[in-house]
Amino acid sequence: MHVAGVVYRLAVSLWFGGVTLFTLVLTPVLFKTQSRDLAGTIVGLLFPAYFRWGLACGVLALACHLLVRGREWLPVVVIAAMLALTAVQAFYIEPRAAALKRQIPSFDTTPKEHPLRREFSRLHGISASCNLAMLGGGALLVVLM
Repeated sequence: MHVAGVVYRLAVSLWFGGVTLFTLVLTPVLFKTQSRDLAGTIVGLLFPAYFRWGLACGVLALACHLLVRGREWLPVVVIAAMLALTAVQAFYIEPRAAALKRQIPSFDTTPKEHPLRREFSRLHGISASCNLAMLGGGALLVVLM
């Protein structure tokens, strides 16, 4: 088997696995077992590395796919969409959400109707939608392998 094919499968698997673990296991466990403020702090600290991981795996997967199976267009479209979602989260949503979090004294005590909380919730909704799309795209890439 061509090395690029192995690296492609590995990159997609690690990317999809990371999204799955972070979205379906790590984050829910933290928010069920810790205070909202502590869980949010931990997740906030992990987000930059999580997004860098996704970008690295995505770029590697795309490059290797183009080397090995350049004519198969569906995986290219899915990887490109996943990379775009990851970039939006990394460079738009996360910095803005982090700035808002610094202005909110406590998520446990600040009312949900507070303007900063409402804006944070809006960004969180966009990010959650991106992560669900990432899960779907990753699952599709695994099926297409």
